[in-house]
Amino acid sequence: MKNVTKKILIGVFASVFAFTLVSLSCSKTKIEGTADTVYADTKSAIEIPSESLKIVEALQNSFNSISAGVLPSVCEIDVTEKKTIQQSNPFEDLPFWFFGFPNQEESEENKKGRTREFEQKGLGSGVIVRKTGNTYYVLTNNHVAGKATEITINLNDGQKFSGKLVGADERQDIALVSFEADKNASIKVATLGDSDKVKVGDIVLAMGAPLGYRQSVTKGIVSATGRSGDQIGNMNDFIQTDAAINQGNSGGPLVNIYGEVIGINTWIASSSGGSQGLGFSLPINSLKKSIDDFISKGKVSYGWLGVSLVDITDNYKKELGVKGVQGAFASQVFIDSPAFKGGMLPGDFIVALNGKNIKNQNELVREVGYLAANKDAEFKVLRNGKSVTLTVKIEERTEKVSNDNSKLWPGFIASPLSDDVKKTLKIEDDKLKGVAVVNVLEKSPAAALRLQNGDVIIGVNGKKITNIAEFYEALDISKNKEIWFDVYNSGHTLSTSKYKL
Repeated sequence: MKNVTKKILIGVFASVFAFTLVSLSCSKTKIEGTADTVYADTKSAIEIPSESLKIVEALQNSFNSISAGVLPSVCEIDVTEKKTIQQSNPFEDLPFWFFGFPNQEESEENKKGRTREFEQKGLGSGVIVRKTGNTYYVLTNNHVAGKATEITINLNDGQKFSGKLVGADERQDIALVSFEADKNASIKVATLGDSDKVKVGDIVLAMGAPLGYRQSVTKGIVSATGRSGDQIGNMNDFIQTDAAINQGNSGGPLVNIYGEVIGINTWIASSSGGSQGLGFSLPINSLKKSIDDFISKGKVSYGWLGVSLVDITDNYKKELGVKGVQGAFASQVFIDSPAFKGGMLPGDFIVALNGKNIKNQNELVREVGYLAANKDAEFKVLRNGKSVTLTVKIEERTEKVSNDNSKLWPGFIASPLSDDVKKTLKIEDDKLKGVAVVNVLEKSPAAALRLQNGDVIIGVNGKKITNIAEFYEALDISKNKEIWFDVYNSGHTLSTSKYKL
């Protein structure tokens, strides 16, 4: 029995010893390297055809050069704004005051006592666009620096300067900031390109300080040009790009492959607040005059024509006789404005300015805004089925003249009397012809004549009118020095008093 047990133990030890040798042998083989184990530091690089690699390297080198050349002129702008708020009155909703006093309107002194002022800090980007003597000028957005009480300019090499607001403009959302530096300072001014040459598909770089990460560069292409700025209240068109733009990029440059600034990054379309490949930049050509205006006047000067423009539908165009034609519709004209003096009339459809075709009202607003005051401009309009050329001496736009409704003739928008409009106005007379009165402006000639929204004009100066074209033809102020209207309202017809122009 003992001999059997001894033989079994010897067999077990022999098996374990053999297994151990095999295991050690396998482990050693794996360490030395087989198909089962791959190490990154010992694997050879992927072989790329030399010709292809040269192209990629050349592209990479160009991005390196562009970044190195432009970033020294890109700034981070740190701003401080003072804001005032008025704390709510905790007792304003109570039906009575304490001690039995009746609830009265709160005094101005009490309101002033509840006014609180606080400082709000923010940051954005900018680009140095000009140097005059020891003064450097940085272009940025109005929403970055337009209301700043303190401005600090941070350059990419670590230099910091105290900035001063030269001027700001809400219509274009731009601002110009200046700072002083030693005449021997090594500070670079960016080169401005030609944004009119930008094409869809062009490679571009967006530079700035997104989310505070200074001197960031992102790459993309031009996704579109001529994008409207209506949705953010901006008169300019925009260059759209898929180069990543985030909060803090505002005011930074959009740069082409030649290292030229072709745009100023301004806004993004995003459902999350972050970049979704929908960034928009102001074309630099539209800002070059503004830079000069800021430096010479401290503000941007705009040309003023003196018309009120509205978008019109295809049905409206059909009644007006301009179906399928691109242009801008002048529904009203300011009395004594450049347009008025130049012979432009309400109802004119403007199709060209200085030989350039006009696509829509946004383009006309931009083009007129860029015109210099006291200079003649040539307008081509369609009127009563005919082409008319007018020469208008442009004036400088001011808020006072452009907001004076008392001079806006006729002071309302004339709308085709379609079946839908009749239904809205609850007009049951199927045979009624004329134009509907819409958007009567306070203090305007229409208001003085007691016209009301929903009135239907069926005659001008005793002459029957049945559509939009006939209405504006009869409204010709070059032939009539006084005008009155025959009006239908709630089944009644009456005549207004006469308005003398």
